[in-house]
Amino acid sequence: MSTATDRPQAASDAPRGEPLLRASDLVAGYLPGVNILNGCDLDVYPGELIGIIGPNGAGKSTLLKALFGLVTVRSGTVTLGGEDITNKRADTLVHRGVGFVPQNNNVFPSLTIEENLQMGSFQAPRTFGERFDAVVDLFPTLGDRRKQRAGSLSGGERQMVAMARALMMNPSVLLLDEPSAGLSPVRQDETFIRTRKINKTGVSIIMVEQNARRCLQICDRGYVLDQGKNAYTAKGRELMNDPKVIELYLGTLAADQEAEKSASQPPPTA
Repeated sequence: MSTATDRPQAASDAPRGEPLLRASDLVAGYLPGVNILNGCDLDVYPGELIGIIGPNGAGKSTLLKALFGLVTVRSGTVTLGGEDITNKRADTLVHRGVGFVPQNNNVFPSLTIEENLQMGSFQAPRTFGERFDAVVDLFPTLGDRRKQRAGSLSGGERQMVAMARALMMNPSVLLLDEPSAGLSPVRQDETFIRTRKINKTGVSIIMVEQNARRCLQICDRGYVLDQGKNAYTAKGRELMNDPKVIELYLGTLAADQEAEKSASQPPPTA
């Protein structure tokens, strides 16, 4: 397992060559003189699913927003396919193949599902039919209910629409900010299955997630952020089973694992 003193590297079975997206030594924040990111690094190789976990206030969502041009990067660089995209406008990044699904307010409630997806392809309206068919292959429910207003959908269904809209421009990288937040356990599982399904189509994914256990179970590699810096990075399951990571950052995960261990023990005999 790599620590914050090491440059994060791809897992041993990750594709070789240059990263698709690289963030190097990012410093960023919302207020002048107040930094949330303090030298954060991130590498994403083609086809990877990257999970970002850590305590509240660690800078996880800020990192995604900095990658997507929603928070100003004060120093450091972001590259996509070797090209500098630091502080590019969000619409420019969408055109270049970066999709973003925010945690909140991620659908247009007064519009239908179909109209929401049309908004996702506004930069390339002629591709709408082709992309709609591709997205519906991933999410058949959206095709069946295309005329239903998004405001009448459940939280899990809205999350599905938000993901689908971000896919309408056929991105190479998809940024997901807390996709399971506020959902029931069943809907959370559906979201993680859906995320992996998208990833298997070839879309690289960077997912910030509060449900650390499920995130680390499905991601190829994980990053643990703390105080705006990389604390640890390794394969997802290595992080999930590392005692130090569990002790320092995943207290609830440790409790869950202990409960599972106890439940698996045979009952005492008289």
